[in-house]
Amino acid sequence: MSVHDAEAVVVGGGLAGMAAAIAVAAAGLRTLHLAPPAPADRRTSALMMPSVDYLRTAGLIEAPAAMGHALTQIRIIDATNRLIRAPETLFDARESGLEAFGWNFANSKLLERFQAVAEQQGNLERRNLSVTGLSHRSDGPELTLADGTTIRAPLIVGADGKKSLIRAAGGFRARENGFTQAALVCDLDLARPIGGTSVEFHYQQGPFTLVPAGDNRANLVWIDDRAVLQEAQSGGKERLLTMLAEKSQRLFGRVELATPAHVFPLSTLSVEKAGDRGVVLVGEAAHAFPPIGAQGLNLGLRDVADLADVLACVDRSAPRWAEQVSQSYATRRAADLARTGGMVDTLFRSLLSEMLPAQALRAGGLWALKLLPPLRRQAFSIGMGLR
Repeated sequence: MSVHDAEAVVVGGGLAGMAAAIAVAAAGLRTLHLAPPAPADRRTSALMMPSVDYLRTAGLIEAPAAMGHALTQIRIIDATNRLIRAPETLFDARESGLEAFGWNFANSKLLERFQAVAEQQGNLERRNLSVTGLSHRSDGPELTLADGTTIRAPLIVGADGKKSLIRAAGGFRARENGFTQAALVCDLDLARPIGGTSVEFHYQQGPFTLVPAGDNRANLVWIDDRAVLQEAQSGGKERLLTMLAEKSQRLFGRVELATPAHVFPLSTLSVEKAGDRGVVLVGEAAHAFPPIGAQGLNLGLRDVADLADVLACVDRSAPRWAEQVSQSYATRRAADLARTGGMVDTLFRSLLSEMLPAQALRAGGLWALKLLPPLRRQAFSIGMGLR
């Protein structure tokens, strides 16, 4: 590709990267999408209604019921043995006049759909190449690709994940904190269905969450000490099933593994700003959290929506328009990134805290949410990312 053949280059082939490439192309920019092959993504994403509405508006999905499973209730059970415990709490979407809080989608189905939409964009070219370098020249950013070629484009969108080369090479300052906890994920078949209810058992080392996946199937996200999860994973099928039955308090009868269990470490990542010098960061290149509160991909899609809004307003005939885009995008995203990061971090640390004041605050907060409908509706709005 010759110099400035592309007006924008999007790096990263995950869901946030695919959505960003489509959004940038839909804004009228000649777009190159660099998306090297990746292992199949067997995870699921619980997308809140604002995210689902964005996907509909952007033409990325049509009927969510054809691809996912509605999340109509959230049930929280305090399963700790602490002195101060929270009440069992049930949140129902109907209290806010909603059909559902959101929908649980298989990532593979979303990615397949996004790829089909991308193929319809006449100004979007995709290459299965990775990026090995980023440098800033006087006429804009320059990328070096794995095949040795270089590409210059006014606008670079980094959607290349938590270990983002674009973030590191672009000079973005990031803060990352690791936890001793890890997450075990798999799909389970239950003897009794959970319907549309996401069930969260809050234990002292983290939540054990069952998310509806249709019929008697649920997606499990179990957060615990890394050693506990590794022992559960390696101790044999029957040992794991026994632990899963105990953690689920046998509320749904016998559980069976529907997919292999995988364990991965947990950390948080945040950047001081999400755009600079013609480079913007979306998805986990800009932020990453433990899988709690259903914020990961939801926040990434809000990144993409704000980038699309900024591109819709910029005058691309103006000199250094891409730098203006990156600055406007960074300003626009700052409050949401700070608010959501703070919320998830506070929630996660409150679950793990052994301090009595923290336990009391958390229990009191759940009592308030249980008893005060206006406060509960406000909490819905924050958790769903309504702006």
